[in-house]
Amino acid sequence: MRKFLKGRNLLLAMLLIVSAILAACGGSSSGDADDKEKSYKLKMSVTVSDSSTWYEAAKKLADDMDKETDGRIKIEVFTNEQLSGGDSGKAVEGLAKGSIDLTFNSTIIYSILDQRFGVTSAPFLLKDHSEVDKVFNGEGGEKLKGLLAEKGVQALGYGENGFRQITNSKREIKLPEDLNGLKIRIPGITMYTDLYRSLGTDPATMTFSEVFTALQQGTIDGQENPIDVIASSKLDEVQDYLTLWNYSYDPLVLGMNKKLYDSLSDADRELFDRLGKEAAAYQVKIAREKEASQIEDLKGKGMNVYTPTDAELEAFKKAVQPIYDKYTDIWGEDLLKAFTP
Repeated sequence: MRKFLKGRNLLLAMLLIVSAILAACGGSSSGDADDKEKSYKLKMSVTVSDSSTWYEAAKKLADDMDKETDGRIKIEVFTNEQLSGGDSGKAVEGLAKGSIDLTFNSTIIYSILDQRFGVTSAPFLLKDHSEVDKVFNGEGGEKLKGLLAEKGVQALGYGENGFRQITNSKREIKLPEDLNGLKIRIPGITMYTDLYRSLGTDPATMTFSEVFTALQQGTIDGQENPIDVIASSKLDEVQDYLTLWNYSYDPLVLGMNKKLYDSLSDADRELFDRLGKEAAAYQVKIAREKEASQIEDLKGKGMNVYTPTDAELEAFKKAVQPIYDKYTDIWGEDLLKAFTP
């Protein structure tokens, strides 16, 4: 009898051990639930300072994410490309490789990774904000999202650096011939170099931190940038003429490393999609509101502000046709068509 009881106790002990093991295995579902509640501390880089609309949007994303996850997902925002030593090109490379989690960068910078990104800034392709919204909310935005995914970046939304305008200290620019001989500072990408040479200028590339002094000393005659950059950099102090020709659109990508994005739970991916889109839309809204008042301020400070007529813009479009002859094959006809309103 004692042997029987001893054997039964041993059997019960073994059953308890097996039950514990099965319970642990069955606990994988609760483990999955834990995975869905995983905590993250992410780093986000923006190109410009904390006084910019870029930063305001990034901060909105960080604050909204913190609030909606009760602090489970934290995003720390770094301004002035601190995470990449001030180099925007290295920032997008870091984003693609995963050393940076999120960034707000211009597609001009992405063209370092692939020249096809230059299609978004093709000269005189998009006329105004209504055409911009049509393209980026439609096929163009989807094509761009696919191109970014190829490079390891998940597009959460599109912001706006704005239409690039031109300033100079010599004369009013109404027609292509008004640009002849002017030395204009441009972004350091090949498409813009070819573009400004086709317009008869002497294009110069330099870091933007050097531009004000170069304009002040007469080393260069002019530069081109969106209104926010022109106004916040006080270029009205060294430039007399501003032409609002909307010659090149400069979109921003609110991007996330794709491997990180794909590793998230379904619920967290949906959260990043929603809050990212909202943050980008917020940046566009406040950037456009700010631009209108900045133009009036520049006029008030004495800048000669000129808006070309439709006929004058047609003359510029004709003058830059060689750019399309050269770059259509580089961009791809389908991609260019998707960005043509």
